[in-house]
Amino acid sequence: MQCKEVIKHIEEWAPKAIAWDRDNVGLQVGTPKRKIKNVMLSLDLNENVIEQALKKKCNFIITHHPLLFNPLTKIDTESDSKSKLVEKLIKNDVTLYSAHTNLDFTKDGVSFQLAKRLNLQNIKFLHHLNENQTKLVVFVQEDYVEKVSNAIHLSGGGIIGNYSNCSFRIKGTGTFKGTDKTSPAIGTKGKLESVDEIRLEVIVDNWKLPEVIIAMKSAHPYEEVAYDLYPLKNENGQYGMGTIGELKKPMIKNEFLDLVSKKLNAKNLRYSNGKRGNIKRVAVCGGSCSDLLNEASELNADAFITADVKYHSFQDAEGKILFIDAGHYETEIHSIDEIQKRLELFLNKEKRIKVYKYSGSTNPIFFYNN
Repeated sequence: MQCKEVIKHIEEWAPKAIAWDRDNVGLQVGTPKRKIKNVMLSLDLNENVIEQALKKKCNFIITHHPLLFNPLTKIDTESDSKSKLVEKLIKNDVTLYSAHTNLDFTKDGVSFQLAKRLNLQNIKFLHHLNENQTKLVVFVQEDYVEKVSNAIHLSGGGIIGNYSNCSFRIKGTGTFKGTDKTSPAIGTKGKLESVDEIRLEVIVDNWKLPEVIIAMKSAHPYEEVAYDLYPLKNENGQYGMGTIGELKKPMIKNEFLDLVSKKLNAKNLRYSNGKRGNIKRVAVCGGSCSDLLNEASELNADAFITADVKYHSFQDAEGKILFIDAGHYETEIHSIDEIQKRLELFLNKEKRIKVYKYSGSTNPIFFYNN
């Protein structure tokens, strides 16, 4: 199996198109055509991760944080640490791939794993992504509507939340008159024709649209396919930022802080006090998500857990919501378990390929206790 097959599997779950537009997700170094020996997973890439990968005979490394986030102006393998890592990967024939904000924003991604780690129930997105879907409307002869709709659905169209094969159909009459250069599937060229047709409507994620249109046209009987595309502002049920859920039973503040510390192995929690004595409804967002504070508050969360919180953000939360900075590494590392689970299931038939998690920590932050 080649790296590109695993990449395709990951991106069916966490599409590159949903990533933050200034992010650099996807292939970082090497070739996607490399035949996989073993796979190493890590939140970040450093020299220790590469060394462990080589010892485990891994020639494919998948990280959450991209090694190459900002453009390199030069490859200086003597003094620049990133250049040294790039050189080591290339010399050892290792491919590096990163799933960053696309993994943050997908269902069962980073924030979902954080919520599950805290045993939250009824987990939903805190903020849905929107304006990334299109309504496809196509007009098709009644006898071919199932063939065309099946082609659309099989290529990824018609998914709404947890439902697939979603469509809406209206009967109507289509008219056309072909020139001498046409070969109409129904009727005669040069003659005005009318046909009983179905107006078939489906919602399609924008990044799937080219493939869906190709499939639709291939299944359609007409020489010229009449279809419309309507950009939508809908919220997308499959993709969003952060999550919100509920504890099985309410906890007092210190009891909840103790739970967060233990479950996330967070040795240092920074927080500002909220207004409620008991904590029941909890919002979380792995990584830096302070800008979702108001949404967490508006959705009546008693607590909001994220990372990289600034002083003034704590001020904004004071007296409104228990606002907790549990650490960037600590709120994101648990997503690696989900990637491993999915890849092991995908690679089940490839018994020789092992999926390893980096056994050390790539967290660059340490705490000093006097």
